[in-house]
Amino acid sequence: MTQPFVFDASTGRHALPLLVAGQAQREFFVNEALARIDALLHPVVEGQASAPPASPTIGDCWIVAASASGAWENREDHLASWDGTQWTFCAATEGMLVFDRSVRERLAYLGGWNRPVRPVPPIGGSVVDGEARAAIVAIIDLLATLAIIPRN
Repeated sequence: MTQPFVFDASTGRHALPLLVAGQAQREFFVNEALARIDALLHPVVEGQASAPPASPTIGDCWIVAASASGAWENREDHLASWDGTQWTFCAATEGMLVFDRSVRERLAYLGGWNRPVRPVPPIGGSVVDGEARAAIVAIIDLLATLAIIPRN
């Protein structure tokens, strides 16, 4: 496994490499930045895994789970994106949202990857108003439709 390259100048949030005056091998820096942007722009992951899949498809992106091994070793919680040749790793940042294709839910990074829990709709009570119940159920259905909370 190759060691990650540390860029002398990079952006603050996602460590995108910056070009400097007289930069040699500019294409390497630009291509690395584009690979990271591709993984981070509206991120969709295939799921979470501790080891890389045997036959990834170009564009596949995964959340590296705990006890990572192989090419993903020491990259827990990172996004790992396959470009056809190598894995590009992007560190998760606080508040980052991704869509997990395997379970059709959004995940939020808040000190670790978190799945939302669908609230239980009201089902009774001595003073539950029918219209309020219908409104709450409609809000829950809207949040589920937007993939903010799970469908079931």
